[in-house]
Amino acid sequence: MFQSISLPLSCDIRDEYGGWEQLHKDCRRLGCDGVEAIWAGEEVPEDFPRELAVGYHLTFYPDWLDFYRMDQKALCRKYGTMENVARFYGTTDPGMLLDLYREDLRRAVALGAKYVVFHVSDVSIEEGYTYRWLHSDEEVIDASAELVNELLRDAAPTFDFLMENQWWPGLTFTAPEKTARLLDAVKYPRKGLLLDTGHLMNTNPAIRTQKEGLAYIHQMLDRHGERSNLVQGMHLHQSLSGAYVRRNVGALPEGFPEDCIQQFGVSYGHILEIDRHRPWTESAVAELVERVAPQYLTHELAGSGRKAKLAAVKRQITTLQKGGLCREKEVLRRG
Repeated sequence: MFQSISLPLSCDIRDEYGGWEQLHKDCRRLGCDGVEAIWAGEEVPEDFPRELAVGYHLTFYPDWLDFYRMDQKALCRKYGTMENVARFYGTTDPGMLLDLYREDLRRAVALGAKYVVFHVSDVSIEEGYTYRWLHSDEEVIDASAELVNELLRDAAPTFDFLMENQWWPGLTFTAPEKTARLLDAVKYPRKGLLLDTGHLMNTNPAIRTQKEGLAYIHQMLDRHGERSNLVQGMHLHQSLSGAYVRRNVGALPEGFPEDCIQQFGVSYGHILEIDRHRPWTESAVAELVERVAPQYLTHELAGSGRKAKLAAVKRQITTLQKGGLCREKEVLRRG
């Protein structure tokens, strides 16, 4: 099992971590093999050591389906005018999406990433507050498969392509028939699933404790039966945000800005309240990791800066060790 931490790759991050060699030392100290890299809006620094790139998380637009279809009626309802659409996406050419993904996939391949992560979801700013979905899971899954097949049409199968669940429309990992629909539609030979434990918890606002969250995740794995064997990767974190969701969804908040760019800025904080990316402290999470036995385990944890991020990762790894899971055991078990 390869373990990693999620990290954007930029010159600022390199400086914050005291250089790539210090990052390498931090990873070794934690028992991690490297990072799951994320594009930081600039070219990956040329001095980044490729051996640290275990995986790569593709960039994404949360609200992309109507733009991809160029549904002008839906876009104008969301953004007011096509001029505002151009402000938000930088263009009114839907081909931009494929170009964006192709360029990001190029970065992943250049780094030699063992796997690539792709979000299968669609949500508008308004939906993030109302939870009244504009598109069905099937619509998002079918469009995502179409985009993925085009993206990977000429790609050499040198990496695993793992599709990640969200709590928004698309792949939620709560309905086996929809998961199968996605897997059947994607033609890339090295396809699989990446189970995000916090995102799965977010599909059930009734969850109150980490133990309840673990029971729910196990329930969804049970529901998927043999299909759960296609989970090759895991984003490990926990999100107990049900109380917040019950208080703050159903309608747009008072005083919500009319400008689409300002809306995005305001809504980002709201999403972080739902999707908390906090470390597991319930040791029974080790049983979950053992059950899934992912090839790739990413500690995808929030942290304001290097010190906080590494502390969160250490806390979660300590939790796994208390639960009886350790690196040596994993190597022996999978070896």
